[in-house]
Amino acid sequence: MPNHLPNEQQPPNASEPPAASIQLNHTAVYARDRQLSAEFLAAILGLKVGAPFGPFLPVDLGNGVTLDYYEKRDEPIQSQHYAFLVPDDQFDTMIARLETVGVTYYADPGHTEPGQINRLFGGRGAYFDDPDGHNMEIMTRPYVRP
Repeated sequence: MPNHLPNEQQPPNASEPPAASIQLNHTAVYARDRQLSAEFLAAILGLKVGAPFGPFLPVDLGNGVTLDYYEKRDEPIQSQHYAFLVPDDQFDTMIARLETVGVTYYADPGHTEPGQINRLFGGRGAYFDDPDGHNMEIMTRPYVRP
């Protein structure tokens, strides 16, 4: 990977760390109502909403990554995509939870195949919108990348 910093701005000992040592720790998810959005996702995935941390309301994904819901009431929310690798034995339960709360799921990210799941890479997957229009994905197998 090329280094785009001028030589005089290089940090001391600027060598690339091994990829395995870099991990996503948390990310902010914008929401009009952080409580509603955090509770929605936690309910679908079978997780718990954590205690507020400053302006953030966390949902711990259990792999060291936290989604920190942050409220933005006076601005439009730009839709983002969040994909969750879920255990195969919990997939049907998550689909049932979506059906129970009346949220349509789709086999495709463009939401053209309602009420269907996909079978990509030997697993199962589905897309759905959260209360703020974020395109959420649950999948039982990771994408195969070249």
